[in-house]
Amino acid sequence: MRKADLVNKIADKTGIAKVDVLVTLEAFFKEVKESLADGENVYVRGFGSFIVKRRAKKIGRHIKKNQAIEIPEHFIPAFKPAKIFTEQVKTNVTNATILKD
Repeated sequence: MRKADLVNKIADKTGIAKVDVLVTLEAFFKEVKESLADGENVYVRGFGSFIVKRRAKKIGRHIKKNQAIEIPEHFIPAFKPAKIFTEQVKTNVTNATILKD
């Protein structure tokens, strides 16, 4: 599903204009990005958490030069789904797979 599909579904279900739904989604995405960039996690109860993960510095290898390189500590965005969300996906995907086979 693409963002346009998501906008269409939300607009159909809520009766809100597609333009307003798109503006709202874009504002949500922007706020999540800005919060994570500031090192602040975003928690959405029943859905999941957008978190910043710390990657420790480590030694990597440059394969072509056969040289050890140091990869510095860095931070990456991650998503951790809520337990109820994970269970719902497991149940629905399992049932859909059984029905297809």
